[in-house]
Parts: sequence; C-alpha cells; structure tokens
Amino acid sequence: MQFIDLNSQYSLLRRKIDSRIQQVLNHGAYINGPEVHELEVRLQEFLNVKNAITCANGTDALVLGLLALDVQQGDLVLCPAFTFFASAEAVAVCGAIPVFVDCDSNTFNMCPVSLEKTIIELQARALAIPKVILTVDLFGLPADYESITKIAKKYNLKILEDAAQGFGGSINNVKACSFGDVSTTSFFPSKPLGCYGDGGAVFTNSEAYAQTIRSLAQHGKGTDKYDNIRIGMNSRLDTIQAAVLLEKLEVFPEEIALRNQIAGRYEKLLGDYVTTPVVPKGYISSWGQYTIRSAHRETIKSYLATKDIPSMIYYKKCLHQQKAFAEMDSRIINPLELNQSVQLSSEVLSLPMHPYVTDENLQTICESVKSCLS
Repeated sequence: MQFIDLNSQYSLLRRKIDSRIQQVLNHGAYINGPEVHELEVRLQEFLNVKNAITCANGTDALVLGLLALDVQQGDLVLCPAFTFFASAEAVAVCGAIPVFVDCDSNTFNMCPVSLEKTIIELQARALAIPKVILTVDLFGLPADYESITKIAKKYNLKILEDAAQGFGGSINNVKACSFGDVSTTSFFPSKPLGCYGDGGAVFTNSEAYAQTIRSLAQHGKGTDKYDNIRIGMNSRLDTIQAAVLLEKLEVFPEEIALRNQIAGRYEKLLGDYVTTPVVPKGYISSWGQYTIRSAHRETIKSYLATKDIPSMIYYKKCLHQQKAFAEMDSRIINPLELNQSVQLSSEVLSLPMHPYVTDENLQTICESVKSCLS
C-alpha cells in the first residue's frame, strides 16, 4: 500500500507523458522551452488569474512573492504557527521576521481571530508594523479568506497565499492560488498537482508584480538576460517538468473529484472514532493530505505499521518551537499563546490519500484504525 501512489497515476498517463517528454528531447529547449509558456497559459486559464510565472520550486515561489511585495530586512510577516517550515523559512531568507499566529483547531488553517489579536498586540507593544499576511492552505483546504481579507484591508496589509498543498481547492468556485495579492504553489511530486522533480509557480492579477517576479526569477533581468536591473535569483521550471505537468493538468479535475470521494468515505467510516477534517460550507479541499486527530495518535500509527499501512505526522513541531527561530526575539515571533497549534501538533496523523486509493485498501485502513481504538 502506498501513502501517495504515483505509479498508478503514471501507468494511466504513461503514453501521453512519455510522448510529451520525447517532444522536449526532440526540440532540445530544456530551459524556457515552449512547454513552459504553454503551461503558464494553461495555469492562468485553470485558475482564472492574469499571470502565472513558473519557477524552480515552491520555496523559491514564496521568496519571489515576498520580494515582489517589497518585504525587506527587519519587516514583520504574519505566518501560521502550524505548517511546513518553508513558509517561515522564506520570510527569514528575505531578512524579515516571521510572527506566528495560532491556527483553527477544525480547519488547521490560520485563525482570523488570533490574526487580529496578534496585530493588536504588536501595536500595543509599539513593535514594528507587519507588512504581509502569509496564509497557508494547509492539507488542501483554502484558508478563511473572507475574514483574512477584511483584516488585511483594515490594517493595510498585503496577502501572500501559500497554496503549496492547496492547488485545486476552492471557495464558492473561486480557486486557491487566486486569493492573495500574490499566490504561490509547489509542484513537488507528492503535491496534488506534482511533477517528477522540483517545480513551483507564482500567480498574481497585478501586472507590476508579475513583471517584477519574472525579473527576479531570472537574475533580475531587464530588457534581456545581460541587462540586470535588480538583484534576483536563478529560479526556472525545467521544460521536461512543464511537459509532465501539462498532461497531469488534463486529468487534474477528475483526480480532485476522486480525492473528495475518498475523503467522504474516510469521514463515513472514521467519523465516530477520531476527529476527522472539517470542510466549511462552500469550500472544496484538494486533499493534499487526509489528516485525522486523536489523543491516541502514536498508538494508531504504531498499529498501522504492523499492518504495513503507511501514515505520516504533519507536523510534530510548530514553527515557533523550531531551533532555527530560537535566537529571534520571542516577543515578536510569538506575541501570543499558540495553544491550538501546539495541541494540533500532538494529535494529527495523515492517512494514505491520492486519487487511486482502492476501496479494498481504504476499508483495510479504516478497519485497522477502528480495531486499534477498540
């Protein structure tokens, strides 16, 4: 049994993917080939955004987004405390300071109430004014953008949407990767839409931001690659990865529907035994992970291992507890208690989730969880 079964997906798409890769081998434009431009256009159409700029990976996408939003040395960026390290790492790479916000215990995403309390607390302590809210669409579910956008407008903050896990999710038919002033995603192989290596993208409806991001991603280029108008970086999506993504994007809507069917089955079979994920009305998750909560997490994980059922813990440690941030001023990075995030980190367990989970495997997983708890 696979935690994420990429082999089954490839077996279904083998002929088309192999053909796409062979086309790249034939024309030999391995960097900035025609498939890269084609993919960017297709992504714009899929998301209904004006600009899609592909790049080397999801972390670079975040850095590019932060730089485009003019995040500089010493600026404060509000981040959820319960997420993958890259979200706050990108902030620190830019010389800025992550300020951690507690998460909602039901959705796992940034809590709007905690967000505004954190802003007010920073103001009360006469500390620096935050510049950006970095949201995360954790495990495939978009954050509460209706509430967060109101707060951003109230305090004159920009939103950077980290949809590394959320590509394919939506709120009232508006897709993730379109809620921020700038939004980003990752095409890491295990993501809902993944390539066969590293890859990422940045999205925005702002032509000015898009122009800056394209420049930053290619060594700060101006009119051409030997005209450098700013300090940038080297972050490009390989043409072969774009070719793979083009074929995967064709079947992606169908795969999201399958993921949601599997999530519904999990809910039906496990809802009375563990705390299952909450999807608010009008929301669709892309189910980057299917994550349950239980006070008996370690027992369940150990028992599943005896049955050769893979499971993962995302994440054992909150960001404010990471050694990498230990030397930063705790009054700034952790101005309020982060109790919900800490509680989540002690209870979450992710079960196999991909479009090709068989009914037999799903039944085995759920019966094993129930047997363990019984």
